[in-house]
Amino acid sequence: MPELSREQLSTAFDGTSLFEAKTWQLSPQAWPLTSRQVQELEQIGEACLHFHQSLENLYLRSSADKNLLRNRKLTAPWVAEYLDRGKPARLIEHARDDRNRGQFPSVLRPDLLLTEDGFVMTELDSVPGGIGLTAFLNRLYEVQGDVIGASDRMLHEFYRSLAALSVQGSENPVITIVVSDESATYRPEMIWIAEQLQQRGKRVYCLHVDDLFPLGPTLCLDIDGNPEKIDVLYRFFELHDIPNLSTADYIVEAWAAEEVAVTPPLRPFQEEKMSFALFHHHLLVDYWKEALPAKSLKKLRKLIPQSWVIDPVSLPPGAVLDAPPAAGRPLADWTQLDEASQKERDLIIKISGFHETAWGARSVIYGSDCSREEWQAGVKIAIDDALTNPHVIQHYHKPRRITHPLYPEALKQAAAGSPAAIDRQGRLRLCPYYFVTEGKTQLAGALATFCPPDKKIIHGMQDAALLPCRVVDLR
Repeated sequence: MPELSREQLSTAFDGTSLFEAKTWQLSPQAWPLTSRQVQELEQIGEACLHFHQSLENLYLRSSADKNLLRNRKLTAPWVAEYLDRGKPARLIEHARDDRNRGQFPSVLRPDLLLTEDGFVMTELDSVPGGIGLTAFLNRLYEVQGDVIGASDRMLHEFYRSLAALSVQGSENPVITIVVSDESATYRPEMIWIAEQLQQRGKRVYCLHVDDLFPLGPTLCLDIDGNPEKIDVLYRFFELHDIPNLSTADYIVEAWAAEEVAVTPPLRPFQEEKMSFALFHHHLLVDYWKEALPAKSLKKLRKLIPQSWVIDPVSLPPGAVLDAPPAAGRPLADWTQLDEASQKERDLIIKISGFHETAWGARSVIYGSDCSREEWQAGVKIAIDDALTNPHVIQHYHKPRRITHPLYPEALKQAAAGSPAAIDRQGRLRLCPYYFVTEGKTQLAGALATFCPPDKKIIHGMQDAALLPCRVVDLR
């Protein structure tokens, strides 16, 4: 297998603005996955879409206080109340609009940790960064063969998933990738994606949200001084940011007039981390069993860690919460989480969604890796914000140690004549990208984030290696 030299990698990254001001560790090899692991990833993609479909049904039936089961009475209006907390009424109304029924994100990206017991899914992202990054890395490492997403499959499937949504059924629709200021870090890679697709004759453009304008009921962009109607809008902005977007009303009005398709849909319940807590809720066990195909139910039960919504309520004497224990006892009040021992604090607290800190691990508190004072402060915030910005608490599953060769220098620090790559220990987060087209998921690439073993929360950082994945059947 040909290995990529440090100089080859540095030259490739320096030749594009896609990675401006970014640093990470370099490796001569793509991340190895067995064909069995790839097959499991394909099954995970299918299960993630089934989860979204079942979540939509749960939310809509809950919001209408309808029965959830076919042959037995079960209502759960509290589910919609949870998922709607802190959301503006107009966005809730839009999410429930019948014209949105059956509309799911075009891109699904779970965050998978590789543990001693296999994969664990900590989140399911529907507005993920890294599409362009992974496509670029796939192309760069393609010389090693069997790269998942080789031959620009990421770009092809991304485009296909968007073009299929064209409201006018155009063979070459006008597609815009719209990026807000809050998401500006990812603008270079979105511009790169648009440019790559333009080179293939596709009418794909990356715009700032202010560059959109209405023309009658349509939504348009300017091309060489002429207005061009947009058929599909891929939003790369978070829903909490909508009040800050000057053209948000134009987007919604053009969608309502059926002049533009918007993906991911403007449906906040699809982007709440508390959906994992709902999956494990003891009152909904029968719902998920009935709503999900048996194969996906089994897969999701293995993947999704036990999670709870932190919801302070008054209980009668003798009652306890559905919650992790503290000081060896079940909780009667969420404030009792303060008493959890360090061993019992093998838990993650994070904001559920619809907030500027809900992405990029910015709100994450890992109980076993912080002081008691930090833990207590995190618990207090979660309790105080429960009605406006709900938090979830989740069992932490530690990724196992593995090895992979790395060069000594980070991306922008590489210099000629440095030592050869050596095997390093670390922990892995795997982010497969699934593109949804006509109700089916297509695995088109996977980004491996290989972090030093002392890092408890795995995400993109200068100490990590970011790598594409290839199939390697070890004998």
